[in-house]
Amino acid sequence: MAGASGLVGGFLLEELLQSPQYREVCSLGRRALPRQHPKLSQRTVDFARLEAESLPSADDAFCCLGTTIKKAGSQEAFRAVDHDAVLAFARAARKAGARRFLLVSALGANPRSRIFYNRVKGEAEEDLKAVGFESLVLLRPSLLLGERAESRPGERAAMVVTKALGPLLRPFSGRPIEARTVARAMLTLAREAPGGTRVAMSGELHELGK
Repeated sequence: MAGASGLVGGFLLEELLQSPQYREVCSLGRRALPRQHPKLSQRTVDFARLEAESLPSADDAFCCLGTTIKKAGSQEAFRAVDHDAVLAFARAARKAGARRFLLVSALGANPRSRIFYNRVKGEAEEDLKAVGFESLVLLRPSLLLGERAESRPGERAAMVVTKALGPLLRPFSGRPIEARTVARAMLTLAREAPGGTRVAMSGELHELGK
């Protein structure tokens, strides 16, 4: 998996380590995580050069890589993470034998969107289809709820509003979703993953991650 230091990735790592479905979990990241477990192996990597490395053989690959334009510093730096690093990980995982690839994308992902964020997310989804996985699962969660390591005042304000409106938003797929719920849904989708491409929208993730 890639992105275990992130909000969804942190929860997913714990789900994978507790799951009897997996004997070993390899976490790739720019820095080592302060986490030890008999099933966990860690590899510090440069995602810009990842395709030149040989990854351990795997059946499933989980991608939770993602940043913000503010944190990245520019649109180019954002694209380097949310598109380029995602594709590099996917290609390296496929080379290592992974048959299934699951990506935490975003609600609104569209390669033709006028919104830069949504367009990059959509382009990453489209380019993944050409990598050659037997099964490609694209998760599109709405606003993620959970405590992040870094401060995001804009998201915090949105969380306050959306939590207050929760009862009214409940019937709609755009209501916010707990990061832990997305992680659990991701694991469920890995078990259920059929051949081809599957897009799981936020409303479905609420149900799958219960």
